[in-house]
Amino acid sequence: MTWLGIDLGDARVGLALSDPELSFAHPIGDIEVHGDSFRGLDDVIDTIARERVDVVVIGLPLQLNGAEGKSAKKARRWAANLKKRLASRDSGTPELEVAPRVDMLDERLTTVAAHRLLFDADLTGRSHRPFVDQQSAVLILQMALDRNRK
Repeated sequence: MTWLGIDLGDARVGLALSDPELSFAHPIGDIEVHGDSFRGLDDVIDTIARERVDVVVIGLPLQLNGAEGKSAKKARRWAANLKKRLASRDSGTPELEVAPRVDMLDERLTTVAAHRLLFDADLTGRSHRPFVDQQSAVLILQMALDRNRK
């Protein structure tokens, strides 16, 4: 079984994958989207098929008070679009025999935590910018994996 974590950033969509035992998340890169995360849908679907993903976990960027702002609503639209596209490919794509389950997970402060981890790894602000979204995806997926074990 394999899970995919997704962090929807403005410039990039970060991706993380689980190990087959669903213990650890690791970064697998990001997709350049240049301000429109919907541009990354095809690449995400290709990753899902290539990696034979069973569960997709998308970060839901709630506000600190738990309310849904613009970013959370956009993430919900993105997730709905992904589900729709996966369902339409479900019967016609040999690599994608069954559409994976798509979940959303509260990702408040994961970007802050990702920045902190990258600073702790001695990467300066500019040099870690390309890694923030994939590190956030790792944190999102690891939270989901930890909850799944309980």
